[in-house]
Amino acid sequence: MWKGRFSQDTSSLVQQFGESISFDWRLYPHDIAGSIAHARAQMVAALLTAEEFSAIEAGLRGIQADIEAGNFEFKSSLEDIHMNIEAELTRRIGPAGAKLHTARSRNDQVATDTRLYCRAQVDMLTDLIRGLQRALLGQAERHAATVIPGYTHLQRGQPVTAGHHFLAYVEMLERDGSRLADCRRRLNVSPLGSGALAGSTINLDREAIAAELGFGGVTRNSMDAIADRDYIAEMLFAIALCGAHLSRLSEDLILWCSSEFAFVTLSDAHTTGSSLMPQKKNPDVCELTRGKTGRLTGNLVNLLVALKGLPLTYNRDLQEDKPPLFDSVDTLALVLAVNTEMVAALEFREDRCRQAAADPMLLATDLADHLVKAGIPFRHAHELVGKAVAEAVRTGTPLDRLDFPALDPAFPADSASVFSLDRALAARTNPGAPSPENVRAEIARLKVVVG
Repeated sequence: MWKGRFSQDTSSLVQQFGESISFDWRLYPHDIAGSIAHARAQMVAALLTAEEFSAIEAGLRGIQADIEAGNFEFKSSLEDIHMNIEAELTRRIGPAGAKLHTARSRNDQVATDTRLYCRAQVDMLTDLIRGLQRALLGQAERHAATVIPGYTHLQRGQPVTAGHHFLAYVEMLERDGSRLADCRRRLNVSPLGSGALAGSTINLDREAIAAELGFGGVTRNSMDAIADRDYIAEMLFAIALCGAHLSRLSEDLILWCSSEFAFVTLSDAHTTGSSLMPQKKNPDVCELTRGKTGRLTGNLVNLLVALKGLPLTYNRDLQEDKPPLFDSVDTLALVLAVNTEMVAALEFREDRCRQAAADPMLLATDLADHLVKAGIPFRHAHELVGKAVAEAVRTGTPLDRLDFPALDPAFPADSASVFSLDRALAARTNPGAPSPENVRAEIARLKVVVG
């Protein structure tokens, strides 16, 4: 590849140190698509004959078929996917293969390949996010009116429904999908034709190449096009944040399926046992999801640290963009798929949910609101209810059984009427609040959004 400039063979250790074919082989369909589009532009520019273009296209498609059939030998001595394909093409079709690299550098070639790869993976991940959203919506619909405690600081706070709780994660995933869509829009420009950093004196039709590859346009600065890895960092951020959302869902489910909560039962297909304790049923999918989130975050940090000190334009450090990218895509794809299965199969123990939601302390804030409606300033109402809670704790009396006017004459005589879960939830009708009516309306809206 550069034998004209060098008089010594590359050290075998340097070859081992510098090769990327062990991981960038997966770029092959995008490398081949980019090469065919580039060759077509060469033919239009009269740099290739029609016969040479046909030979190149047929040779590249044959190589792709061999790779997909498992019949292609990747050689680490050729460093990367680009040179492995080009060398094999030249071996198969002769001199025409050696013309393919005219007006192109491996720098703009790899930038094109990774953009095409990222675009395809964004589409794949978006589909998987939609699948998990549909599973969550299914559970939300089944439990739109199943009352559970809502928590702050892992302490019981106010009543919500299980449906409302699941819809919170549908919203998080909707933002995740939106971030990936934004990333897709920004990455979908073609750098091909930027050369090593300054374009080429051989001017091919960049817009035609971009259109053939499905790009929305071309990059506007050749130096930025070669150096830019923002789109990978942005994608890794979206993946890491999606992982954080799934980790939070996992933590909820880990708590809910514990004996202390016992709100849900995970299916046998999505849990494991203990090699020692025969009674155990462990939420391993949730725990692994929680653990793999650190890996997704680490991959983002890996790339940002690699980028932070690089001068323009290409530096070999940029080869290290692909392992974290590939790992994050593979990891999130599997996490989304297995969580979709698990969520769809889990079952609620509605008796335990009702028991937990029957705690009258969940309606302490409703009691304060009742006092406000009677004309008492909120801070004073908050103090009065706090005293009532303290009295209930001191005497072991359920909050709804106290004689409120006897405790303080500021309490209206009908204060105990507040303690009805059905009325309390039905009253929460503001947009975003968890009344069963609101929850069902949100489910209907989100079904249209998610599809």
